Amino acid sequence: MPKSDSISMSVIRRLPRYYRFLSELNDQNVDKISSTKLAQIMNITASQVRQDLNCFGGFGQQGYGYSVRQLQKEIENILGLNNNYKAIIIGAGNFGSAIANHLDFKRLGFEVTACFDKDENKVGTQLGSIKVKNESELEIFLTGHKIDAAFLCIPKTSVEDILGRLYKLGIKNYWNFSHYDINAKYKDTIVENVHLSDNLMTLCYRMNNR
Repeated sequence: MPKSDSISMSVIRRLPRYYRFLSELNDQNVDKISSTKLAQIMNITASQVRQDLNCFGGFGQQGYGYSVRQLQKEIENILGLNNNYKAIIIGAGNFGSAIANHLDFKRLGFEVTACFDKDENKVGTQLGSIKVKNESELEIFLTGHKIDAAFLCIPKTSVEDILGRLYKLGIKNYWNFSHYDINAKYKDTIVENVHLSDNLMTLCYRMNNR
């Protein structure tokens, strides 16, 4: 298998879509699928499907196609969904509440163990299965727990201080809703930025240029 840094991000960003569609096919008791059929579902070419999967070893059989369940498991392993990474949520506002209450984190490779907020009105409330802690407890909590990632669900103006505290305590992986440019300040972090406004403006552009 090639080194991960030799695989383009466009291929990596397609993997969750492969996994999602394969999971749906598996739930429908579909046993096998051809690259042509998988390409139709993915809205890409069969050649692109084969190229993508060959980055990780191929997995198909000539004249048979792909075993849906096997390919789903292979992509699950490639994505690391069984690693059960421990994460915390920073911010119990609208975004923090939404992801805590509506995402199946264990299926997505994470276990959320705590949520922190500085708003006293939110401290002590329940978000899904976790209770909101005071942001002042952050250092004590992280000293006693191994945390792999932080999900930043706070405004950009609130990030710098909390980010410095998290980084100092060894947190270098972030799911970032804040629009703060983490990589610009901390070069060795892994960050997935979520810009809903960018996504909506892209929709607007595509509608405008249809």
